[in-house]
Amino acid sequence: MPDRLSTLVNSCLLPAYGGAVPADWLKRALDDGLAGIVLYGANLGLLDGRVREVVTGPMRAHRPDLVVALDEEGGDITRAEYHRGSNYPGALALGVVDDVELTERVGSAIAADLIEAGVSVNLAPCLDICPGPELPVFGTRSFGPDPARVAAHARAFVTGVQRHGVAATAKHFPGLGATRVDSHFTLPTVRASEAELRARDLAPFAAAVEAGVQAVMTGHVAVPSFDDAPATFSRRFVTDVLRGELGFDGVVVSDSLDMESARGPLGFGGAAVRAWAAGVDLMVIGPQDGEELCAEIRESARRAVAEGVLPLARLEEAAERVARLRAATAAPVPPGSDLSGTGLAAARRAVAVRGTLPLPEPRFVVEARPEPNISCGTVPWGLTGALDRLGGLAGSLAVPPGTPADALTVPSGTPLAVVARADAPDPWQEALVSGLLARRPDAVLVDMGYRDLPVPAGTTVVKTYGAGLVNAVAAAELLAGRRAEGAPRTWW
Repeated sequence: MPDRLSTLVNSCLLPAYGGAVPADWLKRALDDGLAGIVLYGANLGLLDGRVREVVTGPMRAHRPDLVVALDEEGGDITRAEYHRGSNYPGALALGVVDDVELTERVGSAIAADLIEAGVSVNLAPCLDICPGPELPVFGTRSFGPDPARVAAHARAFVTGVQRHGVAATAKHFPGLGATRVDSHFTLPTVRASEAELRARDLAPFAAAVEAGVQAVMTGHVAVPSFDDAPATFSRRFVTDVLRGELGFDGVVVSDSLDMESARGPLGFGGAAVRAWAAGVDLMVIGPQDGEELCAEIRESARRAVAEGVLPLARLEEAAERVARLRAATAAPVPPGSDLSGTGLAAARRAVAVRGTLPLPEPRFVVEARPEPNISCGTVPWGLTGALDRLGGLAGSLAVPPGTPADALTVPSGTPLAVVARADAPDPWQEALVSGLLARRPDAVLVDMGYRDLPVPAGTTVVKTYGAGLVNAVAAAELLAGRRAEGAPRTWW
């Protein structure tokens, strides 16, 4: 028989499940107050876009106001379009264009897609500021290095998403952009003074709060100038700064507790208790099936309340905030106009040509294929599909990591395009590109990453500022000399 404490804890949890179809235990947990679910690539990659049919429709028939959340940033990070790639450019491309009205339209278009899929909470945008190319962790996920520009686009994206009754989530508070390691694997540290962090990293979050953002996600990051505890477990960051100074009264969401930087020796239960005590409301557990993890967290919370470590009132406060979020997102209103072409229009404005663009001809494409980033997952990306659909592909070669340029057979009489994507310094991609361009100085480099790959003088570079599907289509249009008709999702 469920008890009140179990229901309270459940109402502050966002687990995942294994496979394509939600597990039966989720319905039982929803009956005992579970806040909702997070969808990951491991689920969505199996659905081929049938999110409402397989997942959200049946779940909402059981509990209409549950939270269904996922990461839909656009560009390199998509979940709703995990099966084909995003129909929207990501934050860096939007920051390069620097048109806040365009960013707001993209936010609205993404919200329309999420409403169609039955998703109520978008775990985006990233408000992490990347001060320079030597700090590659967020790369194309960041609107850029300038706090004022990031703040302006934060306000625009949040406004666009939330206009239609989908909640946006400003992440990763207080800012992970100035870090060198991935918090999935180890705890990063920001070595900034308190004054520097306030002026640089907190400004976009202040703008998002002013815009009425409904959720803020904490980052698993240490900032010694503020607190010895990582931000997710820092009462100073969550309660004093975010709530007290910035005035945020919405739901504070944890980044995934399965990350080593959060879970560590505490386990899932210990990490959740520590985060609740700091002021976090809603726990994202991670991509694993959450049945046993939810049980572990409930037991840890029970012990913590009994021992006086976690006040019951703190859980009640968190549950009330989550309930307000559920009510606010239970009846979204789709946009009244067709926004499906917004993403491609934005990607076209972002793509940049450095050098002289050659005349349109069918091209042989060599694509460097680095190991997938854990945040991006295995979303399809690259130039070949888009170029083929526009009639500009003469052949292609996908190159696995570590393959040297001199091991490749490239046709000599056919125009060549080389595709690469690097967020951090990558000696293999740099050597591959260098070797191919030495053999074929007439080749065009299509650079889809955050970091500019070095090229010889005179090389034509098409820079997309992201590897989303629309980024690829925008680049392919330039090489093929013709435009795609309609949004890619209508014909891909």
